[in-house]
Amino acid sequence: MQQTEEQKQRSLTREVEAVQIPSGEPLQLPALSKVYITQQLGGSYTVMTDFGLARIDGRDADALGQDIADEQAAAQEAAEKKKTQPSDETPDEEAIWQQLRNVYDPEIPVNIVDLGLVYSMVVEETENKASKVVVQMTLTAPGCGMGPAIAEDARSKVMLVPGVDEAEVNLVWEPAWDQSMISEEGRMILGLV
Repeated sequence: MQQTEEQKQRSLTREVEAVQIPSGEPLQLPALSKVYITQQLGGSYTVMTDFGLARIDGRDADALGQDIADEQAAAQEAAEKKKTQPSDETPDEEAIWQQLRNVYDPEIPVNIVDLGLVYSMVVEETENKASKVVVQMTLTAPGCGMGPAIAEDARSKVMLVPGVDEAEVNLVWEPAWDQSMISEEGRMILGLV
């Protein structure tokens, strides 16, 4: 369902920690700040503020007057449990790829997999018999300050997959990304087909 312009305009009900786009700098948005939701994908919100574009994590959806999805709350609870009870089940690689498809560049409405930003994903067994996922990914532009925030979003989503005990997301610059790496689905979303 498409939101109306009025539904996209909000006043924050409380102070929120956000990330400035594209610098990646932390930003405190005061309570009652007027924001305009420009993108709501992958459990986070891109909003226009008096300070420019910012990304608000889904855990702060209530400050925007949004419901925190039951699925997201359950996933956060599972991640907390995982910290104290390591799993002995083998992670499903397709489930890991699906979690990576839930990560979005805050300025582009296409997930990082379909954008062609994820170069590799491997599941390794550590010396302690834990399952560690290692992802190599890049950004659309090397100078993008959002890189660490996007990488952390990917890492935290991979950690939600049952059986994943550790996750590491590395930003790499070779080969350099270009538009030819975007999937057909991504091209359709961006109107490039």
